Amino acid sequence: MSVVGLVVVVVALVAATAFGVLRRRRAGSLRVAAATETVGADVLGSSLGERATLVQFSSAFCRPCVATRHVLGGVAGSVPGVRHVEIDAESRLDLVRRLDVTSTPTTLLLDRAGRERRRATGVPRRDAVLAALADIVD
Repeated sequence: MSVVGLVVVVVALVAATAFGVLRRRRAGSLRVAAATETVGADVLGSSLGERATLVQFSSAFCRPCVATRHVLGGVAGSVPGVRHVEIDAESRLDLVRRLDVTSTPTTLLLDRAGRERRRATGVPRRDAVLAALADIVD
């Protein structure tokens, strides 16, 4: 292998490793959402929570979706007025496109009016969900 070929391989490995590390760090973190439209019960096909709604986009063979379901269901069960709504991404492609969901699981944290306030891809940590709820719930 030539020196140029070796340099190309090393650069590709470093770039792939950096991408993997960055992606792993971001997975599950609840980021402040960009301004989006309001998502109502008519769009979700389910009523919103009195204080907040945790919307989870899942797919049938997604193993991290199961863990996300447990985290969000547990939070919704322990915080009054918070509802957990799970949406099958494959059957709601219209909504996936409309809300720019690019992978499963994706979690949207909506305030009482249905405005997206936080978003996470991957399995969110329970303490991060609780902290984000505390920031937006009255």
